[in-house]
Amino acid sequence: MEQWHAPKNIKYLAGVDEVGRGPLAGDVVTAAVILPAKHSIQGLDDSKVLTAHQRESLYKEIVEQALCYCVARASVAEIDQYNILQSTMMAMRRAVIGLKIKPDFVAVDGNRVPQWEYPSEAVVKGDGRVEVISAASIIAKVVRDREMVAFDDKYPGYGFAKNKGYGTAQHMEALKRLGATPIHRRSFAPVSENLLPEQQSLL
Repeated sequence: MEQWHAPKNIKYLAGVDEVGRGPLAGDVVTAAVILPAKHSIQGLDDSKVLTAHQRESLYKEIVEQALCYCVARASVAEIDQYNILQSTMMAMRRAVIGLKIKPDFVAVDGNRVPQWEYPSEAVVKGDGRVEVISAASIIAKVVRDREMVAFDDKYPGYGFAKNKGYGTAQHMEALKRLGATPIHRRSFAPVSENLLPEQQSLL
């Protein structure tokens, strides 16, 4: 796929990406990043094709070298109230608004741009084509993965440290046996269909 090129005469280009649209549990996490025109970060790519070690190493470099970055989210409660698409757009807006430097242009991973005042463009598969989106992808992925590992200690049995909230066989078996935790998305069918009887009334 061809490389994406930002519009000319852009001083501050922000990239924004999300992690966690598909899981059954946990927040959707977004990050926005502005990198300097000249940086020494090597190996930026879609966070999904990198190893956990590579992501952690790149995370450190991005945090150290970025002109600014911001991590934002939409909570499980917001996902259940507004749906995952609207919550993702909301979280992306929060990440870009939270940047200390106002971007001149925003490159958004995917095929949709949130409603905002920034000049911007949606870039399909941007996390593998645009460095600032790759950087945002890595930041969001590392932050969310760390949170899910911590939730594995708090809610044992679901395998959150490994599955990061996705509906693996172990996760689905635990849902049937243990019911939903406070971090499960009750608006997602695999969760709502496996609530324990005492949890049904909480919907």
